[in-house]
Amino acid sequence: MPVPLPLDQPRPLVFLAAFATGGLLTLMVHFNGELARYGNPLFSSWTAHGTGTVAAIVFLGLLYRRGRITSGERPPAPLWAYLGGISGAATVMLTSTAVNSPLALAGTLALGLSGQAIFSLAADQWGLFGLAKRRLTGRNLAALALILGGSALIILEGRIPA
Repeated sequence: MPVPLPLDQPRPLVFLAAFATGGLLTLMVHFNGELARYGNPLFSSWTAHGTGTVAAIVFLGLLYRRGRITSGERPPAPLWAYLGGISGAATVMLTSTAVNSPLALAGTLALGLSGQAIFSLAADQWGLFGLAKRRLTGRNLAALALILGGSALIILEGRIPA
């Protein structure tokens, strides 16, 4: 089993993957917003999760067939881990609604990033969901202030005067 690198060692591929995730998130929010505009947020969420489920089943089937995974290979996940689907569905519905409001795509993502940063700092501080506890520092709070200020600029200055 591979040994994970300590958190203090730079891992460029991980940083690149996290950055790419931001781009994919932007596309996902836009696509889901379009589905909600032509249907409704519930339709958008069902469509996103339905296609994701089909893709996951196909991908896992291919891995299982090629012998890359076997049944019973991992211990069962804790029950709270399955709540990700509920929060994911709610996220799709809420962002699909927000992106079709005056916030638009950039405002929705800016506020979403702010919420992610606040919750992730809290989760690190208190070790929520089995995470290792990390002490909140002044740098964390300064970064959070910059994120919140940038979000406010995007939202308030992005409005087109009527």
